[in-house]
Amino acid sequence: MGSLRVRFGLLVGSAAALVVLTAGALVWSLYAAERTLDATLAAQVRLELLAELSGRLTEFGLAAVEAVGDNPSRPERLTNARNDVDRALNAVDEGLSRAIAGSGALLDRMQYATRSRPLSRLRAARAMLDRQVAQIQREPDPAKRSDGIRGALNAFGAVTGQPLTFLVEAERRAVEASAAEVRALTLRLRAIALAMAGLAVIVLVLVHRTLTRPLLKRIEDIRAGASAIGRGELDTRLPVRTRDELGLLVASFNRMAARLKRRETRVAADRAVLEETVARATADLRAANTRLEEIDRSRRRFFADVSHELRTPLTVILGECDLAARSPETPDSFRPVIATIRKRALRLHRRVGDMLRIARSESGQIELERRPVGLASVLAEAVENCASEAQRRRIALAFHPSESDVEIRADPEWLRQVVEGLIDNALRHAAGATRVWVTLAARPGGAAVTVADDGAGFPPDAESLFERFRRGGNSSPAQGFGIGLALARWVVERHDGVIRLGSGGPGECGARVSLELPA
Repeated sequence: MGSLRVRFGLLVGSAAALVVLTAGALVWSLYAAERTLDATLAAQVRLELLAELSGRLTEFGLAAVEAVGDNPSRPERLTNARNDVDRALNAVDEGLSRAIAGSGALLDRMQYATRSRPLSRLRAARAMLDRQVAQIQREPDPAKRSDGIRGALNAFGAVTGQPLTFLVEAERRAVEASAAEVRALTLRLRAIALAMAGLAVIVLVLVHRTLTRPLLKRIEDIRAGASAIGRGELDTRLPVRTRDELGLLVASFNRMAARLKRRETRVAADRAVLEETVARATADLRAANTRLEEIDRSRRRFFADVSHELRTPLTVILGECDLAARSPETPDSFRPVIATIRKRALRLHRRVGDMLRIARSESGQIELERRPVGLASVLAEAVENCASEAQRRRIALAFHPSESDVEIRADPEWLRQVVEGLIDNALRHAAGATRVWVTLAARPGGAAVTVADDGAGFPPDAESLFERFRRGGNSSPAQGFGIGLALARWVVERHDGVIRLGSGGPGECGARVSLELPA
């Protein structure tokens, strides 16, 4: 009994034995009830056959009276009545034969054998009345025939009355005996059911007290110990009371808890070392980050200062060029040179302005100076500024304006720089591109600006290109002063517009960037 497997085996065996006993009792009860019901039904059938036999004998007597009367009619009636009596006698005889054949008890065989003798007497009485009727029919005197048939019927009634009464009473007693047996069987079944229920309750109580409750108690102890381990109480140990499967499980649980305790000690020591290392590394990273931030501030300050300082001499150059161009003393041969110097200085001045805006955007000091401006001039200037780069890369750059210019309220310099940045991106990153075009289209309530190319197009995750410091494809380091898509989106949204990335138009491949700006 030291193993749970043996205990559960005994439990299953006891339950199986109890089930087998219950099933056996149930089968026996059903068999006994079936036999009793069959005997009762057979007795009822025989009672009905006897009732029919009594009626047939009465009809036979009436047919005999008609056969010997002064004016006999339908002589075949006596023959039919005789045949009906014989069939009724045979049916009763067959019923008794089946009852005797189906019963294995000697007492039942004897009782059924005693019932066959009255049937023989009934057969003899029928044959006797048949002979007497034949004799009376040969008597010529009607008075004698009447006296003869009256005596024959009296004798027939005396002979058949007692056997019929005996048979009916015997079958009635058989029905009553079957009913009594059914009642006794019902009482026995109730007693057996109560006994089996009581036995089952006793077995369940014994199983609960000797097996289930101790097992549940030990399992609850294991669950409580596991919960304590889960809360970090690694000093928890469970008592090992037995050497069965649960006892081995408890021993394994204690060994696991001891290993976890030792591991926790080592982990705590390693964690302390790691925390010290992380603290030193964090301090170093903070110091390095501080230095990098200082360097970045110095770079942005230098970038802004250089841009600011360059604007002053460029402004002076532009002013001198304007003075020289307006001066009548300037020779005509110098005027184209002065115009070229002024154009280059103005472009350089814009580049310096772009540099200054980029520096301010990196420091978060973006300022928009919105005013009414025509989009066609802004886009034409952006295309002209990128023309030299497109020519150097041997890419055709074209501008397709709308039929009428669209005026919006915007910062022209920031808007120009956004378009230049999109054109610059197309020139540098559109693999296999041979042409880039900028389109201006008037829309109800605004305008649509599109920068497209016939290159390979955007990657599947094109929307990620709007993330800051994100580049698509194998792009080279940034060149020029174009702004990224993240800053471009910021500028367009500050103009209450929308920027979208997509594929080329119908029949075309490549990338397309669309700007939708309200009027």
